[in-house]
Amino acid sequence: MGLVDIFVVLIFIIFLAFIGLYKSKTKVFESSYLVADRNTNLFSLIATLVMTEFNSATLIAFSSLGYIMGKKAFLFPLIFLIGLLFYAIIAAKKWKEFNGLSVAGFFTKKYGKNLGKIASFLLIVSMIGFTSSYVKSLTLLFSEIFPHLNFWILSLGLVFIILLMCLREGLVSIIRTDILSFILILFIFPLILFFAFKAPMQVDVNIDYSDSFFSFRFWLSLVILTMFTYILAPWYGQKIFSAKNEKTASLAVIFSSVFVFIFYSFAVFTTYILKEKGFILLNPEKAYPIALNIFLPIGLKGLSFALLFATSATTLTGVYSAMSAMVISDFLKEKKSALQSKTLMIAFAFLSYILSNVLIDKVFDKMILANIPIAALSFALIGGFYWSKTSIIGAYISTIIGIIAGVVSYLIYKEEGIYTWVWATKGILLIFVSGILGSIAFPDKKKVIQKLNEKELS
Repeated sequence: MGLVDIFVVLIFIIFLAFIGLYKSKTKVFESSYLVADRNTNLFSLIATLVMTEFNSATLIAFSSLGYIMGKKAFLFPLIFLIGLLFYAIIAAKKWKEFNGLSVAGFFTKKYGKNLGKIASFLLIVSMIGFTSSYVKSLTLLFSEIFPHLNFWILSLGLVFIILLMCLREGLVSIIRTDILSFILILFIFPLILFFAFKAPMQVDVNIDYSDSFFSFRFWLSLVILTMFTYILAPWYGQKIFSAKNEKTASLAVIFSSVFVFIFYSFAVFTTYILKEKGFILLNPEKAYPIALNIFLPIGLKGLSFALLFATSATTLTGVYSAMSAMVISDFLKEKKSALQSKTLMIAFAFLSYILSNVLIDKVFDKMILANIPIAALSFALIGGFYWSKTSIIGAYISTIIGIIAGVVSYLIYKEEGIYTWVWATKGILLIFVSGILGSIAFPDKKKVIQKLNEKELS
């Protein structure tokens, strides 16, 4: 990348930091910092939900599949269209009705403080895994621009800039940045495809996309897991709490599912063209950043890399904010000042920086693993929303079974043995069957007493 593009990247990132540091209020209260005064309109909510989901980790994973398996990779963006539409139908309205500070607060209200704290802990563990993967993928992306920088130094600089973008006003700053990123991506992603189509053929070779790279069972397992984990996503729940009303929340998720599907499809198409044009890569995970380097003209190349930074940064800031809200809601107490929220955000950012360099190797695989604690809570959530007979013990049993099912599936079948299929089909089924049977066998005492009283009265 030339000096002009590097200059564009740096200017854009400085501008994003300025937007994050811009303070529209003289004093920021914690309620505003975490849920934006619960007054986010439809367009702003669509923008922030899209940019929360659209991130460099999934982008690198999906675009690498476009390079590896060709047209079949277009099925992978469909995962999010199905998963988020399921969220819109099952969870969006219910979460806005609850309107708490964190999604774990629902478990406290429904099942008591102990399960609420367990749920909060499990979700935080998952989010630590996600944020570490996001930092790693963002570092991989920017290693194309700064190839001589050590990963520890590069990732530290990126995390520091990300904190500048969100630390001052929390969710308000995040939404403000998301709107800008969303508008830019609407124009820039089609342009990337345009220049990819125009690029000359590198080598005229017969390209073979082996069927061995695609597994329908793996794809279907990801669809199922996405459906039953996204309904619990704390970073989505927090933004739903910020919506003006229930209608805004539901519509925003529906529209965001379509935009997320389109944006990821654009990325897959770009790397598919890269392969078709005859560019041979040793590391498919670098397919998308290399495509930007090869296809785009000076200036637009730098702006595209800067925009990819923005997409990842806003995803990270959203998750950091959700983690802070969860700790405050479930383990501490909400205060007027936002100081404790800012302190927690810095702590989580530092933790993700360390773990990204120590633990994360394959980005996509580690992101899937981070879903195990979230999936374990799926019965407790849906049962709590829709089945009055769901009991506290039933929720506990299903959660324990869910964690065991996910971990055992991984330990036995490993990443090479399509453990996700066993986990998604048998594990999710076990979660719901155990939760239903546990609720029937061990009903809540209050509900039993209430039924006896109703019988006596009749």
